[in-house]
Amino acid sequence: MQFKYPELLWALFLLLIPIIIHLFQLRRFKKTPFTNVKFLKKVVVESRRSKALKKWLLLFTRLALLAAIVLAFAQPFFAKKEALKQKEAVIYLDDSFSMQMKSEGTSLLQNAVQQLIQSVPKSQKFTLFTNTRTFRNTQIEDLQNDLLALAYSGKQLSLDDIYLKAHSLFSSDGTTEKNLIVVSDFQETMYSGEVDSLGPINRHFVELRPQTMENIAIDSVFFRSFNDDHLNLTVSLSSTTEIESTPVSLYNDQVLTAKSSAKFNTDKKGEVSFTIPASEVFKGTLEITDNGLSYDNRLYFNIDEKEKIKVLEIGPKNDSFLHRIYTEDEFELTAVTLNALNYGDIEKQHLVVLNELPGIPSPLTASLKAFIEDGGHLAIIPAGDADVNSYNLLTSSFGAAFGEVNRGRKNITHISFEHPLFRNVFEKTISNFQYPTSSVHYKLRSKASAALAFQDNEPFLVAGEGFYLFASPLSADYSNFQNAPLIVPTFYNIGTNSLKIPQLYYVLGRPAHIDVPINLTQDGVLKVEKENYELIPLQELLTHRVSMTFNDELMEDGIYGITDGKQIIGHLSFNHDRNESDLGYLNVGDIVGVNHSTSLPSLFQSMENDNRVTELWKWFAILALILLMVEILIQKLFK
Repeated sequence: MQFKYPELLWALFLLLIPIIIHLFQLRRFKKTPFTNVKFLKKVVVESRRSKALKKWLLLFTRLALLAAIVLAFAQPFFAKKEALKQKEAVIYLDDSFSMQMKSEGTSLLQNAVQQLIQSVPKSQKFTLFTNTRTFRNTQIEDLQNDLLALAYSGKQLSLDDIYLKAHSLFSSDGTTEKNLIVVSDFQETMYSGEVDSLGPINRHFVELRPQTMENIAIDSVFFRSFNDDHLNLTVSLSSTTEIESTPVSLYNDQVLTAKSSAKFNTDKKGEVSFTIPASEVFKGTLEITDNGLSYDNRLYFNIDEKEKIKVLEIGPKNDSFLHRIYTEDEFELTAVTLNALNYGDIEKQHLVVLNELPGIPSPLTASLKAFIEDGGHLAIIPAGDADVNSYNLLTSSFGAAFGEVNRGRKNITHISFEHPLFRNVFEKTISNFQYPTSSVHYKLRSKASAALAFQDNEPFLVAGEGFYLFASPLSADYSNFQNAPLIVPTFYNIGTNSLKIPQLYYVLGRPAHIDVPINLTQDGVLKVEKENYELIPLQELLTHRVSMTFNDELMEDGIYGITDGKQIIGHLSFNHDRNESDLGYLNVGDIVGVNHSTSLPSLFQSMENDNRVTELWKWFAILALILLMVEILIQKLFK
């Protein structure tokens, strides 16, 4: 038993007063003559016994009464040691898209909000944060409207991120008891297997699970094939359960243009194809309907009029292998000899290819340096007997150089599959392919990474920021690289990287770089707009184009218009990442050091029981009243 005011217990010394009064009563006896003494002696003995009993009963009753009053004022109580500490609570509420799954007819997020409103004590102050918002030092009544209006977020924090955020929200006071409450469905993507320790912070996980695990998602859309008249658009879907088919609708700017059924295989993957006109600007929306998550039931894409990528080839002859790669539907290839070159045409290009020039004249070097500084891209294929010094005067501007020439046949065996030039080109890592060869090669020195390399790991193709250097000539006299399958993705990606034409769609939260071919004034700026939303992205003004960069500024999916002033000059489509569509969940019980619960009411009830303080002062006050009544009865019964 503990006391709220233990200093009042000193008043128990007052119990000595009734003891002194009862034990040291001094009375004077008055003598009265009486004739018959025998009967009187008997009465006196009985009277003395009765008075002695009354005396001791009153003594004990008054001692108990006074002690009960003192203890009542000292306010005794029973409580655990933790209940006496000052409490801090930080609550993480998962508002990611996976919380759209339903339980008992409502979404997991709505259930969590209702449980919070009903379970959190009204007087308790706490801090709550979601994947995107933070509410510090608030009470549930002040937060209720914000919780009810909480929207789903495309961002999901990992357990490491949750711990780091929570640690920053707790105070540095070491005497308080800190409780972190994590309310989530705990998808597998949240946990990597190892998380940082929170030290003395108590962790409480409230695990919310849907009634069913059924969900169908539109994963991606891509071109299967295309020609001058139409495009064959393929839509990829996935399901968490085995199904036969599901209907898919295709809209063009909110107008239904086609509807078909996607067939699923035993791997729970499905596909459906649509044919759309090749020459038409298309603002597409794909839609399905299911009872699972709703955020992945819609996918946006757009097809604008393509700007052709301008490629200038400077070589000793006009005809080369590049004509077979840079076709007229996507590229505008101009091939000229060095003598016929108009230097003013260089700044109008997106990519310049120096194809086996014996040497690079100084005027061309100056023009190409200015071209690269203005955001242009340059690919250099050396000649077999190149003037290395003239080459290095140009390549030194971006920290690269051609070294000594080596003669002897070597295989090109290494592909850097993670290099930006080949990323997403190959479906799987290839270790057995027909190796191209080269009989003459220069030693390349550059800080940039090698996209292709020889069998001895010497670089064959170095790709840096805006430049590409080949170590060997590519003509048939020196190499068979022109006949290798690898040449097409290599030069095609070199060309497409020189002007980042908008893709069918981008994923929100991932970095995106888009080039818009437009000549803006010095003070001009491009914006992206959607309904009542407007954003000025990070952009760089270059010659004949504007390079825009997106990171995580956009939060809402849809088709955005690129505007110059009030004029729409293009479109961009953004979709949420589909990483939450796969309904895989953690076994929270396997995480060490966590208190596991399945509902907020049970958790707060358990915490309330642990923090309960049982006050006893009322019982001591009642006892004092009872003892007072007992004393009155003693006074009445013993006369």
